[in-house]
Amino acid sequence: MLWFHIIWWVVAQKTGASAYNLKDFMGFGSYETAWVWLHKLRRAMVRPNREKLIGEIEVDETYIGGKEIGTGKQGRGADTKALVVVAAECKGKQIGRVRFKIISEASGKELMAFVEDNIETGSTIITDGWSGYSPLSQSKKYVHTMKTISGSGQEAHELLPHVHMVDSLLKRWLNGTHQGKVSTKHLSYYLDEFAFRFNRKLSTYRGKLFYRLIQQAVATPPTPLNILNKAT
Repeated sequence: MLWFHIIWWVVAQKTGASAYNLKDFMGFGSYETAWVWLHKLRRAMVRPNREKLIGEIEVDETYIGGKEIGTGKQGRGADTKALVVVAAECKGKQIGRVRFKIISEASGKELMAFVEDNIETGSTIITDGWSGYSPLSQSKKYVHTMKTISGSGQEAHELLPHVHMVDSLLKRWLNGTHQGKVSTKHLSYYLDEFAFRFNRKLSTYRGKLFYRLIQQAVATPPTPLNILNKAT
């Protein structure tokens, strides 16, 4: 029954759940116990073979982590943050489903791998003018619309409003619910949680979310503490 109580509480938190809050709610004796429970659930929030994004999709990258110090690299060359590629379905002015992935560099190879893993063939992919997206223009699998910031008279968030809104909401969630205390080692699982919640944001029946997470938790292999601590 403990599983059911924890999953129901996690699903009921519309803005996400922190280990400190779960510890207080369940009366756990340690923070680590609550942290382990939440990370076990985060590993169940991505359904294997889930449907790919389809239609018009904006794709861009963002950096998540602490600020660069001194005169080190900035932007796409920064090396003190986690580089995350983000894809968001465009439903008119609304945002559909989202996908995230941590990548080591914004190269054509890594960006194309993300696109092919997460976006349905035939979709229209909208990006900025970064050279890493140039393979999309040669690909016969997708329609590529490139919006170059330079000379457009517009800011990046105006040219790619959907994906930049997702980026803003993600960082607000990490800084609000988790006070920014998310290590790069475990970041991918926080991204999974955000996607799970965001992709079901229009659901008015919380019980359905509870049922879905129960289903996926039962089908997910157990993850002991020593594996959680080694996660990369």
